[in-house]
Amino acid sequence: MNTTKVTYIPQGSIGQIISYLEQQKFYLSPSVDKYMLFFIGQPQSGWIDIGETKLSRGDFLYKLANSKAAINDITLIPGETIDVFLYQISQQYNLSYKKLMKYYIKYSPIRDGLIIPETYHIPMGIGERHLVLYLINYAWKNHEKTSMKIFGKFNKSSWYRYLTIASIIQKEAANNKEMPLVSSVIYNRLKKRMKLQMDGTLNYGKFSHIKVTPKRIKEDKSKYNTYKNRGLPPYPVSSISKEAILAAIFPKKTNYLYFVKSKKGEHVFSKTYKEHLQNIKRK
Repeated sequence: MNTTKVTYIPQGSIGQIISYLEQQKFYLSPSVDKYMLFFIGQPQSGWIDIGETKLSRGDFLYKLANSKAAINDITLIPGETIDVFLYQISQQYNLSYKKLMKYYIKYSPIRDGLIIPETYHIPMGIGERHLVLYLINYAWKNHEKTSMKIFGKFNKSSWYRYLTIASIIQKEAANNKEMPLVSSVIYNRLKKRMKLQMDGTLNYGKFSHIKVTPKRIKEDKSKYNTYKNRGLPPYPVSSISKEAILAAIFPKKTNYLYFVKSKKGEHVFSKTYKEHLQNIKRK
């Protein structure tokens, strides 16, 4: 028999699966192969890794019941944008980046920050729409579960605001320990109606790995530019870890308004602009 290395098998009875394979030009015998499968075992459903392109009918039937699922792993790291993540998926799975983005924008309530950063086990052969829906549905369940655990309810508008703050924390903090401190700076500046003036907000979308320069700050006219605009960006700027979400919900109580990265790679926090300038000189 001739086959592709990866083959899709629908859910159903053995008879239904044999009929489906016949329609896909796999020349099987309903009267014989159906009974062979009764002895070999129920075929798996989904995308399975046959591993060979030419094999005997008996080996093919055996592979249907015993082959491993055709799955690849792909990881979304905290702080990465959906634009970069979907592009990586398109390259790894030979999918259309434009279609992935089209379906994501269509079905996701927010531009970024919804998809949970972790490793996903994705079946080979999945289409753009089904993949995006899987990621979004999985994210919804996780966000709702986390919100219910903390607040006992899931208020979407409040949660989106926390996600936006958390995404900035994710971009700015040097480590998880710093996150509640960065969070306090964000809340303190918002309370005083100060501009956030944080580079991380400019690393949105396709600009995820672009260095923020004075020229970039001057030229970027989007609402993500917190050097020009007061308040929060319109949406989260990246994927977000649980640690960043918790920091956004439970900020450290401080009077800090500024921070700058030290030579050690961590941040030094200060309450006044005078202190901040001194810390800049020391770095």
